[in-house]
Amino acid sequence: MADPIPGKLHVANEVLADMVGHAAMECYGVVGMVAPNPADGIAKILPASKLRRGITLNTTEEGVHVDLYIVVEYGTNMAAVSRNLTDAVNFALKEQARVPVEGVEVHIQDVRVRK
Repeated sequence: MADPIPGKLHVANEVLADMVGHAAMECYGVVGMVAPNPADGIAKILPASKLRRGITLNTTEEGVHVDLYIVVEYGTNMAAVSRNLTDAVNFALKEQARVPVEGVEVHIQDVRVRK
C-alpha cells in the first residue's frame, strides 16, 4: 500500500453533485432529475449537462447531506428505487470521493413512462 500524502483535500460541492447525479442516472427506475422548485408546478426533466440542479448538498459536522429530486419510471417500486439510489449515492461519495455522508433524502417529484 502507498504511503499517505500529507495535507488536506477539498472537493468542491459542484464536483460532488456531478458524481451524485451520474450515480443517480445509473439507477434502475430513475427517469431523470428535476429542479427542486419547478417554476410552473410541472417537473421538467433536466438534461444530462444540468443534473446538479436536481441535487442539493449541505455540509454539516457529520458530513454531506444530499437531497435528490427525481422522476421515477411508471410501474417501478418507489421504495426500492429510493433504497437503490441511496445506496448508489452513499457508495459514490464514501468510496469514490472519500467524503463522509450525513444523510441522503430522495424526493420523488413525478412518475413517468420511460421513452
